[in-house]
Amino acid sequence: MSPPLRGRDFRLLFTARVLSLTGDAAVPAALALAVLRATGSTSALALVLGCAMVPRLLLLPVGGVLADRLNARAVAVATDLAGCGAQLFAAIELLGGHPRLWHLAVAQAVGGAASAFQTPTIAPMITGTVEPGGLQRANALLGTANGATRLAGPALAGTLVLTVGPGWTFLLDSASFAASAALLALARIRRAPAPEPRDGGSARGMLRDLAEGWHEVRARDWYWTSLIAHATWNGASAVLLTLGPAIAVDRLGGEGTWVATVQVGAVGLVTGALLAARVRPHRPVLVANLGLALFALPLALLAAAAPAPLVIAAYGLALTGLGVLNPTWETVVQLTIPQRSLARVTSYDWLLSLAAAPLGYALAPWAASAWGPSVPLLVSAVLVGGSCLGTAAVPGVRALTMPKPAETAAPVPAAR
Repeated sequence: MSPPLRGRDFRLLFTARVLSLTGDAAVPAALALAVLRATGSTSALALVLGCAMVPRLLLLPVGGVLADRLNARAVAVATDLAGCGAQLFAAIELLGGHPRLWHLAVAQAVGGAASAFQTPTIAPMITGTVEPGGLQRANALLGTANGATRLAGPALAGTLVLTVGPGWTFLLDSASFAASAALLALARIRRAPAPEPRDGGSARGMLRDLAEGWHEVRARDWYWTSLIAHATWNGASAVLLTLGPAIAVDRLGGEGTWVATVQVGAVGLVTGALLAARVRPHRPVLVANLGLALFALPLALLAAAAPAPLVIAAYGLALTGLGVLNPTWETVVQLTIPQRSLARVTSYDWLLSLAAAPLGYALAPWAASAWGPSVPLLVSAVLVGGSCLGTAAVPGVRALTMPKPAETAAPVPAAR
């Protein structure tokens, strides 16, 4: 089996994803600084961030239905163009020198909605450009790119914000969306058979498609129990990212400690993705979920205000576990879930994961003010460790082995 990057169409998809991920990794830091410069209000920043998150959460399942019904590549191109327009509008506002808060909020709401329709297209496009035997390596490559952009994106944003202003970061993100759309338009991506339209595409038909996607999730105990563990992990991660910076500054040596923690975490994410390309566990979901339980370590160490080197090393190890899980999980899902339902199923995956993060962001400050930061951190450690380790008790998780590519259905012809 030749490496995935030797294939022209996966190269185009990979390059498009790297460009898009780099722009997306740079925007959060630039957005925060831009809103704070313009308003001086953290409440205004929360409003803008909420405008991006709420449409994404509400529309993700709908995006999954459309990606399954329609050409996933065409949906991805359209959403890239919508994202390009939204970030270009934000860039013009910022470069003009007098940005209006509601303009930025609307731009981020449009970007969040576009992301809801774009995210479910990724899995079908990967399976449409890579043969089944190469999926693990392809997902590992994309996981490595994701970790690398987490390292490069904030540094790029910081450089642009401090030199020429935050507007140029949004202009860069807009250009990355445009380049991604152009590359995807050139790619030949195989299409899975689409589900038959229900009731002429009516709301009732949409609901039936959503129900079918949810049935695919519920029918596999290894899937829905793992999603509970993964959602718990995301909620616990939000608690750590909310309370960790203050603990690092107050008790562990200052801002440099937190910067080092985040950077080592990104290195761990890349390392885990590289390991996933080489290590093929016989029971992939079981091994990956057990590795995800490592996130309990930095949570507990932060709660105890352990020495900074221990916290930093534990966070790097925990993110290595995440780096292994992501491509491993995606490969199992892509080889197991019927292609006609893949986008809907992955949209539910993203929905549960993303919904847990705002809950963690909201509850962490409240719990810390009531009982101190150690309590929510320790509770999060227990929950994430228990939920991830607890999946080992699920028969489907223990029994599931990596599906063999030969067992998957033959691809349908390429579509332009």
